[in-house]
Amino acid sequence: MTVSDSRPGPYLVVGLGNPGPKYAATRHNIGQMVLDHIAGAVGARFATARRAQAVVVEGRLGLPGSDQRVILAKTTTYMNVSGGPVKALASYYDIPPERIVVVHDEVDIPFDTLRMKSGGGEGGHNGLRDITKALGTKDYLRIRVGVGRPGGGRDTADHVLAPFSATERRTLELLISDAADAVESVVLEGLTASQQRFHSPEAR
Repeated sequence: MTVSDSRPGPYLVVGLGNPGPKYAATRHNIGQMVLDHIAGAVGARFATARRAQAVVVEGRLGLPGSDQRVILAKTTTYMNVSGGPVKALASYYDIPPERIVVVHDEVDIPFDTLRMKSGGGEGGHNGLRDITKALGTKDYLRIRVGVGRPGGGRDTADHVLAPFSATERRTLELLISDAADAVESVVLEGLTASQQRFHSPEAR
């Protein structure tokens, strides 16, 4: 990823989470962990965004000549008011909803599993619900990173706001790396090809 080039048609990749060290290692913040991984892999550092409550990295994904301009963004608001920053970033960079990729935690998918889709429901995810409301459409891309549902009658909100278990942490870095690869795949190869690759049983 580099920071120059004026070719049109960037993608906006948003990692959802809550601000501050209290939430940094929780399941709800895995979207931001994925973006940290992408930025760290290329030695990029997030900087305060213009006209939006977010931090961003501007660059490119892919090999020179076949690469794609992207804006990586982590909102600095709480999860349930993610829509305002996403809309502000999309407006500032002139990015339509179909070129917005939101990376988020998903309780309806088992831990260590990835799913991708465009549009559809929010499944009770307050961050997605607010983005849909702000954009006025459900038709944006989602990288759904499975964190599983809680067991033993535990409250779902408590589950996503808690750190990963010791067992989960053994494979967490691989899951984050795979989700980062899924982001690059969606941006460079499109949704259908990425679903075929990452949804197969042999994907891991």
